[in-house]
Amino acid sequence: MKPKFGTVEKKINVIKKNNLLRNLQDSRVEKQYIFQNGKKLLNFSSNDYLGIKPGKIKHTQFQSSSRLVSGNDISFSILEKKLSKHKSQEKTIIFPTGYMANIGAISSIADKNSTIFSDELNHASIVEACKLSNAKIKIFKHNDIEDLERKVQRTNGKKIIITEGVFSMDGDWSQLDQISEVAEKHDIITILDDAHGDFVLGQDGKGTSNFFNVEKKVDLYISSLSKGLGSFGGYASGKKSLIDLCVNTSKTFIYTSALPASINQYSLKRLESDRESYRKKLWKKINLFHRRLEEIEFSTKSTSQIIPIIIGKEKTAVEFSKFLRKNGIFAQAIRYPTVKREEARIRISVTGWLSENEIEYSIQILEKAKKKFNLK
Repeated sequence: MKPKFGTVEKKINVIKKNNLLRNLQDSRVEKQYIFQNGKKLLNFSSNDYLGIKPGKIKHTQFQSSSRLVSGNDISFSILEKKLSKHKSQEKTIIFPTGYMANIGAISSIADKNSTIFSDELNHASIVEACKLSNAKIKIFKHNDIEDLERKVQRTNGKKIIITEGVFSMDGDWSQLDQISEVAEKHDIITILDDAHGDFVLGQDGKGTSNFFNVEKKVDLYISSLSKGLGSFGGYASGKKSLIDLCVNTSKTFIYTSALPASINQYSLKRLESDRESYRKKLWKKINLFHRRLEEIEFSTKSTSQIIPIIIGKEKTAVEFSKFLRKNGIFAQAIRYPTVKREEARIRISVTGWLSENEIEYSIQILEKAKKKFNLK
C-alpha cells in the first residue's frame, strides 16, 4: 500500500530537483531595510515604490463581516470617491487585495459568450480570472499589436482586451496607446491592470493610461493600494454600470470580510499626502539605477522601477541571490512558474526609500556578482 501522502511527497521532491523549492523566512521590513536571521539587508524586493513616510494606524473595531452585510464602513465610500477622481472614472469598488480585485472584476464582466484577448505575460491573477470567467481565451504575443489585431479580426461576438500597465516581472510598459486604438476600432472592452504603474507613472501618478493620454479609452481599471501607495487592498474603477455589476456578482467581493476601516483611513492619508514630491524623487533614483546598470553593461528591457536581471538557470539564480544576501542586498530569485523555465531572474525593485549611496553600493555588488557568475 502506498503511503497516504506519497503523491504529495513526490511532488515536493520534483520541485526540489528542479531548484524551485520555496521557503518562508521570518523577516521584518523597516523603510529601505529588511531584517532576517539577525542580519540587516538593503531591501530590493519591496513594492512600496514611493516610500511615503509611514504614519500611525489608529485601530478601530474590525467590521468582521462582508460589505454587503454589515461591513461597509463609511471609510470605504470616502476612499472610493477619492480613487474615482484619481482615475477620472465614475465609480470605484475596493477589494481586500489586488489579486481578488482581478479575480472578482474580470469574472464578473466576462462570461461564456465572451472572448478575452490577454497578453502572454499578464499576471497570474489575470490568468486565473480569465479561466474562472468561462470565456474563450486568446493569448496574444507580449506587446505584439499585429498579433492582437490578427486574433481580433478572426473573432466574432463580445470581446475584451486585458493587459497590464507595467509588467510585474519584466518592468516594461504596455503599448497601451496602440492597444486602445485596436479596442476603439473594433468596439472592444478594455481592462487595464495598473498595479505597478498606478501612483508611479503619469501626471500626479495617475498611471499608465494617463502617461499615454488614453484615460477615457480604458473601460475598467484594476489596481493595488499596496504597491505605489504602500498601504493595503485592491480596487476596480470604471463606469458605474461595470462597478455595480461587480458589487452584485463578484464572489471575491460578496463572500469575504471587509478590510478594516483603519486600513482604509491609512490609504486615504497616503493618497492625500504630497505624493508628487515622492514620485519625482523616485524617478531620479530609477533613472540613476538604470544609468549605472548600463555603465556596468547589465542589459535590461525595463524602463521602470522594476528591473529584472536575467540569469537563466534556476539554480544559478538562487546562488546569485544568496551571493547578494551575503553582501547585504536582499533581492529574490524569481523562478518558474512565475516566469518561464530557464528564464529565472533577480527582480530588482527601486523604491524611494533608497539613498543614492545605497544604490551605488548595490551596483558595485551587482558588478561583482556579474563577474562571479560569468554573466554577459
